[in-house]
Amino acid sequence: MHFSLPPLGYAADALAPAMSRETIDYHYGKHYKGYIDNLNRLIEGTRFERMSLHDIVLNADGVLYNNAAQALNHQLFFEGMTPVPQPIPAELKSRIERDFGSIDEMRDKFATAATSLFGSGWVWLVEERDGRLAVVSTPNGVNPINDHLNPLMVIDVWEHAYYIDYRNRRADFVKAYWPLIDWNKS
Repeated sequence: MHFSLPPLGYAADALAPAMSRETIDYHYGKHYKGYIDNLNRLIEGTRFERMSLHDIVLNADGVLYNNAAQALNHQLFFEGMTPVPQPIPAELKSRIERDFGSIDEMRDKFATAATSLFGSGWVWLVEERDGRLAVVSTPNGVNPINDHLNPLMVIDVWEHAYYIDYRNRRADFVKAYWPLIDWNKS
């Protein structure tokens, strides 16, 4: 299977000012594309060549895992944003309130995890095996499906996700990200 960069579901400048066109051009068009290009090169002629991206992430290790997981993480990140603010669907809202107490408490826990993650990585809203929701952080390119968690929402806190627009102000990026979440993709 050959992987390709999926179409961006919005114009490259549609998320501005929260995310500039320049950030999208570099993050989506260079970083994300680079992971896909590397993945295609690494799977060529191997048993992974016929697997889905999800299955590669579950079965690979080393450099292959890193590129596959980063491709999947970026796919979920970019697909999970919209330039048109979305309300949280009633069922998800109810589950968030059940498991966190309130939307504000979940948002605070998510923001704290995103701003306190040391180094590069991802912060996720996930569904655990028992159906409960949790906020988890993963370092580098790790994807929570390897821990049998179902990702519902994710923010990329690698510096390339925000440095053009926010420099070293990760907290400002995290705050600006919240209104971009496409809750209908969660």
